[in-house]
Amino acid sequence: MAFSDFPDIFSWIQNLPPLPHWKTNSISLCICSPSPSQPSLKLSIANNRQTSNPSFSIVVDFNLPISLWTSKPLKLSSKCTKLLDQEAITNLFINFIKDVLRYGSNNNSSLSIKFPKLDSIANFKDIFNTAFLTLLFLICIYEAPGDLRSECLNILKNHLANCGSRRGTKLLMKLLGSNLEEQWMRSINLAITNWIVELQSSSQGILKAPSPLFSYAISTFGLWKVQLYCPLIAMPVENSSGPNSADDRLGFSLNYHQLEGVLQFNYRVTIRQMWVEVMVNIDNIRCDVIKLLNKTLLSERGFGASEKHFPSRISLRLTPTLQTNIISVSVSKSSENPTREIGIEKSIEGAFEPPNPYLGLKVSAGETVTMSLKPWKFEESVHGYSANLNWYLHDSVDGREVFSSKPSKISLINPKAWFRDRYSSAYRPFTRQGGVVFAGDEYGERVFWKVDKGSIGKTMEWEIKGWIWLTYWPNKHRTFYSETRRLEFREILDLTISSQV
Repeated sequence: MAFSDFPDIFSWIQNLPPLPHWKTNSISLCICSPSPSQPSLKLSIANNRQTSNPSFSIVVDFNLPISLWTSKPLKLSSKCTKLLDQEAITNLFINFIKDVLRYGSNNNSSLSIKFPKLDSIANFKDIFNTAFLTLLFLICIYEAPGDLRSECLNILKNHLANCGSRRGTKLLMKLLGSNLEEQWMRSINLAITNWIVELQSSSQGILKAPSPLFSYAISTFGLWKVQLYCPLIAMPVENSSGPNSADDRLGFSLNYHQLEGVLQFNYRVTIRQMWVEVMVNIDNIRCDVIKLLNKTLLSERGFGASEKHFPSRISLRLTPTLQTNIISVSVSKSSENPTREIGIEKSIEGAFEPPNPYLGLKVSAGETVTMSLKPWKFEESVHGYSANLNWYLHDSVDGREVFSSKPSKISLINPKAWFRDRYSSAYRPFTRQGGVVFAGDEYGERVFWKVDKGSIGKTMEWEIKGWIWLTYWPNKHRTFYSETRRLEFREILDLTISSQV
């Protein structure tokens, strides 16, 4: 069932006849049909003859239909020639949004949502259909009967992962705004996490999530931005302390988090006498690991919200996709190497004991090594016309890269190790929330591309590929378990070489 086969819900609703023209008490549309031998999911609208305010329902078409979701009653306008006017469709759309957010851990029933008038929103049909599809996906996870849920979810996850649906989600995120966007993605990824946990517990194997990573890019004048979200449970494990996975309670805390990342770059185009100079520098790189459940539940069923992964490496690669007009690329210096001071202290002790005719001489020599090391090291490099930007987290004790190493068992039981109590220590390499922020004032090294002047007036594409490593070392819980997970993403960013710049 391809994405194009999914019904156009918006157009169907728009074309519903006014109530006086109805021949039955309800009108239905099939929205998901797993197989001829199974019941289908239908979107149904019924006329409430007592109030004349119809409502929509998602029902399972058994012999005796079962309702999985019902909208709020919609007020009809007597002046509109269609069943629903713009105000009613807006209210239905807001109903979709609120019910998706309701499945998140921060349920706020009094949430106020406002949007511009529908006729001023470009591509509103795609936005509306995407919101409904997302709501349907969550309803299937939480409400659908077990014998129907698996096949319906496999169909719906393919719709959500389709390029058309992802474009609709990008438009929806822009309409929602950043604050609601975060809540929206947390609701979705909580549902995905619950679904994967259910499949793993029933020995159906590890599921590839419908969208293990959701990311989108924005290219506007002077700014590139990439936003990404990924549930931790959907990130593949790159290495762990052993074949045994985390125990159930620790696994619960680790699984019910998600990665949220924001990558922002400033760019400037300068016309030189012999070439065009494209400069890109870091504005803000933010990476957070956010809980999907409230602290109380994470403490009751897990080991609390502080037992979670932390960013240990971020790697980005910026590449012009069409390199015919590229002349050269230049990067700035990497962060300085740590200073290392070595001091040797020696002492000799002698003693004479009368009963012993031999001189008792004790000799001891000690060597003290001190290291001044920033926890995060930044490096730039070039491969062809690609600029590589890398941030590495280092163990402040032995200087090893965290993402590719394992803590020693001695350090795991050391209460003063740097990764113990890592979200409240004054020397923590993270924000108190557990993420990292790399700003342009500290990591503002620039990348320059020299481009042939024949590119003036054209729009060029840059590809940004990224890899983010998240590592778990015990924080307050006593365990020898550790692991590192990794995700990969790719987005395309546009840049117009304008002669007016």
